[in-house]
Amino acid sequence: MAGPVVAAAVVLGPEPPEGLADSKMLSAARRARLEPAIRERCQWALGVADVEEIDRLNIFAATMLAMTRAVAALAEQLAGHGAGPGIGLVLVDGNLTPANRCEGWCWEARAIVRGDASEPCISAASILAKEHRDRLMRAAAAEFPHYGWERNAGYGTAEHMAALRAHGASPHHRRSFAPVAAVLA
Repeated sequence: MAGPVVAAAVVLGPEPPEGLADSKMLSAARRARLEPAIRERCQWALGVADVEEIDRLNIFAATMLAMTRAVAALAEQLAGHGAGPGIGLVLVDGNLTPANRCEGWCWEARAIVRGDASEPCISAASILAKEHRDRLMRAAAAEFPHYGWERNAGYGTAEHMAALRAHGASPHHRRSFAPVAAVLA
């Protein structure tokens, strides 16, 4: 209900970190240990779509935009390092890719349902994206402490819903989401 959508793109290095798995299945401590190892040993980039983009486009289109931004940034990085032919096949977690859905997407892609649990490069990307978004939400929590974002990361927990009703929406809330829209009505 609050915060941006974050995507990551990762090309695994020759010695990727051990223990890569779906970020949602890893403990916070394990993700925190894996993140710097991924950043050191792999090529990676992040893409973000902010709350205004989510509200203007919708969450699906904003997610496709964040993915496109992440892959474009990684492609630029690889080109700058002279790292071979650049981006080949992009593996995307889920059942759809940004191909023909997002302006600027120009790579061959394959969607893999639950890819974050089966493909190490997607696992690494999910870890980077989750850790980055969680940091953004902890920073927002310092400014708006009553929503509990340092604990719920902006998701619609009972605590967050109660705070939304008590304090109204913040600039970080996605106004296009029904619970936020209902409070604003």
